[in-house]
Amino acid sequence: MPSFDIVSEFEMHEAVNAVDQANREVNTRFDFKGSSAKFEQNKDVITMTAEAEFQLQQMYDILQTKLNRRGIDITCLKLGEVEKLGKQVKQSVTLRQGLDSDLARKIVKMIKDKKLKVQAAIQGDKVRVTGKKRDDLQSVMAMLKDASIEMPLQFNNFRD
Repeated sequence: MPSFDIVSEFEMHEAVNAVDQANREVNTRFDFKGSSAKFEQNKDVITMTAEAEFQLQQMYDILQTKLNRRGIDITCLKLGEVEKLGKQVKQSVTLRQGLDSDLARKIVKMIKDKKLKVQAAIQGDKVRVTGKKRDDLQSVMAMLKDASIEMPLQFNNFRD
């Protein structure tokens, strides 16, 4: 039976490269000259440090651009609160990947509401969809691409 997996993931190495590029751009930009603005990455959390809140917003825009160019969907970013540390401000950006149980249940419910002849099963941080016809699976893919889901979805492991 044909099947495919619905996942939400990205290459972590590409994220590391994007953060390095963003750091280089911040160090060379004229409006950041003489400031201590920088990005630091610890696994899936990127910490932005700057001297003012408007600089954090500019740094976030730079980060989004670099991640987008590296093929990482920016809807997986979750922006944290701005923290004031003396003369500096700090903000964390979380890179989310994997489907949490609530989102997986929402996806399964959307597929079942479509009334297609497919089965959807949650398997860890992914959802496996199986059906007898390839066309049914492709219509599920099209429906999920059009749906407004807060995480970027990829379809992999397609088997006939």
